[in-house]
Amino acid sequence: MKKLIFPTLAEARSALVRPALKKDDLQNIVSNISQTVQKKGDQALINYTKKFDGITLEHLQVSPSEIKEAIDRLDTALKNAIHTAINNITVFHSTQKEKSSIVETMPGVACWRKSVPIQKVGLYIPGGTAPLFSTVLMLGIPAKIAGCEEIVLCSPPNKDGKIHPAILFAAHAVGIQKIFKVGGAQAIAALAHGTESIPNVFKIFGPGNQFVTAAKMLASQDLGVAIDMPAGPSEVMVYAGKGAQPDFVAADLLSQAEHGKDSQVVLLTLDADLIPLVNAELEKQLLELPRKDMAAATLKNSTAIAVGSLNEVKALINEYAPEHLIIADDEPHSIAQEVSNAGSIFLGHYSPESIGDYASGTNHTLPTNGFAKSFSGVSLDSFLKKITFQELSKEGLQNIGPTVEIMAKAEQLEAHSNAVSLRLKRITPTE
Repeated sequence: MKKLIFPTLAEARSALVRPALKKDDLQNIVSNISQTVQKKGDQALINYTKKFDGITLEHLQVSPSEIKEAIDRLDTALKNAIHTAINNITVFHSTQKEKSSIVETMPGVACWRKSVPIQKVGLYIPGGTAPLFSTVLMLGIPAKIAGCEEIVLCSPPNKDGKIHPAILFAAHAVGIQKIFKVGGAQAIAALAHGTESIPNVFKIFGPGNQFVTAAKMLASQDLGVAIDMPAGPSEVMVYAGKGAQPDFVAADLLSQAEHGKDSQVVLLTLDADLIPLVNAELEKQLLELPRKDMAAATLKNSTAIAVGSLNEVKALINEYAPEHLIIADDEPHSIAQEVSNAGSIFLGHYSPESIGDYASGTNHTLPTNGFAKSFSGVSLDSFLKKITFQELSKEGLQNIGPTVEIMAKAEQLEAHSNAVSLRLKRITPTE
């Protein structure tokens, strides 16, 4: 890891600037894919799957027999682990249900809000270097709890033309039936436009590489399809404070580094002497990892920063707005209270980020690339929309009507005022 020892705040901020993507080329590629899928439908998806995934598919939709085969093949211990995660994620997200309550803002004027599920949602599940079956749970469970009528899942096939059995088992376990063997930007285009096989949806969820992210942004900007959030490479910031264990800290950094070469890994501490201890542990633990080459490449572009005060720690955390923040400190709550920008926070020495990735119950679909300053992670609310209601009695209109007449006339919107005035005259006719 690169080291910065007691830099100025400006130097530290500069070191934490995320790399920029080459947007023009990316957008052109994704736009061409989207237009081709719109014109040629399923055939375009079959062609792109052959080009990018190296397999020619006869059918895009996963068959019931393929799902049964996946269920039979999957290890029992993994099945049990998935069911444990399902239970915890269901418990946590079920508590996010809101009751609708009627508020009388003034006598005779009643207002309320109702949560309504988004009817059709699309879930994108990466399956490249790692089959992210956990993301099926993180997206499928709240979609089911919300009551979405149609849930469509897309994931790229392997060289045998199949989706990883753990992804299929997880989808089956949460009740998702429409599963398609399509990946990349072409999958997002299919969900946005719809094809002969794949229904179009109203909102698209799920992580992916830069092409998937660009395709989601295009669908949102040009087609009016909602997305969960803008997303970039996954990231973690670890604050190693009082009582931090170098081996724990190194393990947390590596758990993020193994996601991909563009993952963001940051160590923040007040103790400059801790950095070489963590680096030694990184080198030791790295040797044991199957994905060590990928993790090592990530670490080369990662940064360890020692600053001089806790105020600087808090400022850098809020400036960076990490997707995952681990506060490895004997007293993490006092620090966490002053964090306003983070996707998900892990408190203390025994709360590794990987627990939240899989099974604690919180959602792992989180804002990256600094978007935690303005976006929340996925929750039950992500699959709902809110409709407001108001109902006035005659008394209510008499109470509030004159206020609206005055305001409407001040904005020179006479028809607005007249809609009230006509009713008031009907209630109390003038002589």
